[in-house]
Amino acid sequence: MLKSQNNEEEDHSLKPGLEQHYAEESFTDSLSKEEFYSPNEEFEVDSKGVGSSSSPEYAALKEQLLERLKGNPKEPAVIPNSVSEESFPDIESVATHQEVEVQGTSPFELESDYSGQERTASQTYKVDLTFQPKATSDEEFVELESSVPPIPKRAVDSIAQDLKKPVPTPSGQPVSRRSRSQSVEKKPKKVKKSKTKKIVTAIFGTLFLALLGTAVAGYFFIRSSLGPVDSKATDYLQVEIPRGSSVKQIGQTLEKAGLIRNATVFDLYVKFNNHTGFQSGFHNLQKSMDLDTIIDALKKEGTEAPVVPALGKVTIPEGYTLKQIAAAMETNAASTNQEKSPFTADEFMQVVTDESFISEMQAKYPDLLADLPTADTGVLYRLEGYLFPATYEYQSETTVRQLAEQMLAAMDANLRTYYPTIAEKGLTVNQVLTLASLVEKEGSTDEDRQKIASVFFNRIQWGMPLQSNIAVLYAEGKLGEKITLAEDASINTQIDSPYNVYTRLGYMPGPVNSPSLSAIKATIEPAQTDYVYFVADVTTGQVYFARTLEEHEVNVQTYVNSKIESSTTTQ
Repeated sequence: MLKSQNNEEEDHSLKPGLEQHYAEESFTDSLSKEEFYSPNEEFEVDSKGVGSSSSPEYAALKEQLLERLKGNPKEPAVIPNSVSEESFPDIESVATHQEVEVQGTSPFELESDYSGQERTASQTYKVDLTFQPKATSDEEFVELESSVPPIPKRAVDSIAQDLKKPVPTPSGQPVSRRSRSQSVEKKPKKVKKSKTKKIVTAIFGTLFLALLGTAVAGYFFIRSSLGPVDSKATDYLQVEIPRGSSVKQIGQTLEKAGLIRNATVFDLYVKFNNHTGFQSGFHNLQKSMDLDTIIDALKKEGTEAPVVPALGKVTIPEGYTLKQIAAAMETNAASTNQEKSPFTADEFMQVVTDESFISEMQAKYPDLLADLPTADTGVLYRLEGYLFPATYEYQSETTVRQLAEQMLAAMDANLRTYYPTIAEKGLTVNQVLTLASLVEKEGSTDEDRQKIASVFFNRIQWGMPLQSNIAVLYAEGKLGEKITLAEDASINTQIDSPYNVYTRLGYMPGPVNSPSLSAIKATIEPAQTDYVYFVADVTTGQVYFARTLEEHEVNVQTYVNSKIESSTTTQ
């Protein structure tokens, strides 16, 4: 509400038509002064001119103001201090007049956005409200009267107040023009940036997941390719590797046979680890073999013709007696769970004690079995000590008889180079194997075994009994069993047996176990000493030698008797 010069209150608020324009932001229609102000409203001018709401000069100036505000809402609307005649032909000039500053939010700067956010706007509108009518001569110029009372600047103030009013949204709730200005300038940019960021994040996230998935899949693929195709497979497959085959060709052959999963992985793995030396020929392989096991197998010499693959293995440890060998025949040494072989201990003992089999083997291996002890010598088992300790493979059609023959053939092959030396020394194969079976159990190192063999030869040469507990334990049937050192020291040295080397001179009827090649060599080539006694420390295994009985008794007391109270040993 504004007051006129007569102090009467007048309503200068916006009419409903203008409020509708504000609400819809439609400022394209021409707005006459009547839509803003009452017809009888008066305005203040300075002392140089006269203006009123009814004067045509003021109406033209007001229309100029409104058109400028509507036409360029992005910049402050300024009526210049100099107005051309083209704009106002009835106005000669416009003097320097007052400037009116309007603070608030301009509705002309707002765009269609009802987000409700606010933005502060401040504009300064320079409005020339005074002017001079155009005069044709000095006489026609009308001087302003200084007595004209000032009138409030209600025109611009009223507009400024209206600009500060909130604009209603379609829902009926008012939204300030400040908030709408904020949402127009800020949110679209924020939304655009947010959308771009989301797109970039989604792209990189997808790429990362794809790369990660590829890496994980590749890792498990390579890992599975290095492992066995079928870890439970037991059957052997025969694979031929032609001479001159490349690594790539070998991989293709293995993949075709179903032994590996991927030939390319095989090729890369072999080259990366610098594996070389693959052998041509026929190879027996299993699907339960991993890549490293297959590579190792292919480095072994292949056969010129297909060979029936092994079904299992039998291992004969060094120093085993014939009975122990029979028990070992029942176990498949190729298995990890001690699975049984197709053989039995009784079946094995029947074969190796069969005279027809022994005769057949004597004819087949005369150098080895020429002086085999006869049954009337008191020998316990004629073939005791003649079966070479090693690991033997068997196939599905292998028999116990064939395995026993393989063991005899292996002993013959290992001794073949020593037959001339044995003959030159005036020894027999049976004598060598007999002493070697004692050396096997009495010593553990090659040096000790050569010295122990020299003691036995010195005793035989000087007419002294061998006096080895190993022979007596064999006679008692305890060799290979776990016994205490006290039991070992208290053996029955008076037992009536051809193996009692305490009471009998010379050699025993035959070996008491299957000696190793190391013990055999030590016996054939013993050390040159004058020792006739030896004893081993029961805790360390170190052997002490002596030339006299007195030295020997001191060693026995020091290294045996003082330590035999609770110790155990296996002979």
